[in-house]
Amino acid sequence: MKKRFSILALVSVSIFTAAIVAATVVWTGSMRNAYSVDITSADPVQNAMRASWAKVEPTSFADLAERVGKAVVNISTSKKAAGRRGIQSSPFPNFGPQDPFDDFFEKFFDGMPQEQVTRSLGSGFIINKDGTILTNNHVVSKADDIEVGLSDGRKFKAKVLGVDERTDIAVIKIDTKEDLPAAKLGNSSVMRPGDWVMAIGNPFGLDHTVTVGVVSAIGRLIGGGAPYAKFIQTDASINPGNSGGPLFNLSGEVIGLNTMIHAGGQGIGFAIPIDLAKQMIPELVEKGSVSRGWLGVAIQEITPELAKSFNLEKSEGALVSEVYSDSPASKAGLIRGDIIIEFNGEKVEEPYDLSLHVGNSKPGSKINVVVLRKNEKKNITIEIGKYKEGEVAFAEKALEPGKADKLGLVVKSVSAEDARKLGVPANFKGVYVERVDPESSAAYANIATGDIILEINDSKIQSVEDYMKTVEKLKTGDPVRLFIKRGVASIYLAFKL
Repeated sequence: MKKRFSILALVSVSIFTAAIVAATVVWTGSMRNAYSVDITSADPVQNAMRASWAKVEPTSFADLAERVGKAVVNISTSKKAAGRRGIQSSPFPNFGPQDPFDDFFEKFFDGMPQEQVTRSLGSGFIINKDGTILTNNHVVSKADDIEVGLSDGRKFKAKVLGVDERTDIAVIKIDTKEDLPAAKLGNSSVMRPGDWVMAIGNPFGLDHTVTVGVVSAIGRLIGGGAPYAKFIQTDASINPGNSGGPLFNLSGEVIGLNTMIHAGGQGIGFAIPIDLAKQMIPELVEKGSVSRGWLGVAIQEITPELAKSFNLEKSEGALVSEVYSDSPASKAGLIRGDIIIEFNGEKVEEPYDLSLHVGNSKPGSKINVVVLRKNEKKNITIEIGKYKEGEVAFAEKALEPGKADKLGLVVKSVSAEDARKLGVPANFKGVYVERVDPESSAAYANIATGDIILEINDSKIQSVEDYMKTVEKLKTGDPVRLFIKRGVASIYLAFKL
């Protein structure tokens, strides 16, 4: 199972004229032939190089850059925002510090609205000879004006055909009467760490800059990045302004969409796999947005402690912590505690894999899911629903004094007033965590104040008495698995006592 790559800060690689915008980190499918026009040269020497690129180390990337660079474009955007006019100085400076006109101009201009224009630069590449262009959503998001510069110096106004914020992908279009050179979209799934790659883009406004490197890693999960993307990491130099530009393999095929860089390091850039974009492009062009599948479950990662509590050999799969009522999952028979290990023939190694597969599924399609239920495999057929945006709220409560028990917790029965604050029914029966000993195992397992304890090792907890009886039976070294409610979410947490 690939390890999650956590980063404190990443920067989206588009550049603003005033400043570089920093961001805190920020499907495989087929596509129509219209969006994969090949720009390969008819030169037999170049075609021979294409056929042997994996076997021979290139001595120069010049031919490749010259051949594919015509499909790369520069994108300049502007966005208008209302501001406030600052205090103006008198145009007559000769009166000194007590200029009588200062008071007049201050009163006249102060408070008057002033329109401000923010400009930014990014990159993109032509994917259809009719002028259809692929780029990042953050390059063109909310722009009032989009201008595209071609490699021959011509400039065109562009319109947005479709955007998807969750993957940071956008499709725009310019109108031309002639066919334009379009990049061929490759297969990102075959890329391996160590493969040569080349980036072309508009870093810091320096148009058609060519940089070369290798694939440093694949399948990177970036906290705060696009939630439906596993990134390609590369050391090919990309900088602010490269956003939306292509990452080519040595065959001249686009295998990635350059998106962000590591804010604190050099030679650490990230690209969205082109396989993800290929599946989305037709729907973005036709509908302007992407429809995603919905399963109707809350899932979480299986920690080594949880794996041990469920008697699993490996910490793999997606643990179902809650099944929403009247959802596709509930109708199909999924239950809390199921561990999803396979989705439509694809292995699920971690929760992100399931989110990615479900999001890629078309609403209404029927999918086979393999789950582990009490260590027995079950095949379940689910009709995928349509995803709608939602929010998850988490209850918070100030720490209060009290003596912690052997779990390191201070718990309290849920009163009517507590129920109101915790967002549960007034007649709710249960206990909630009033305080967590910061040095306890529970604290290291991320048990938090305000968590409502529903179960301990499969024993239902509806009162402090239930809680105390269950806890008293536990011994040092025993695995402890809690099923808790946190805000609108329900999750499992496990640790060794």
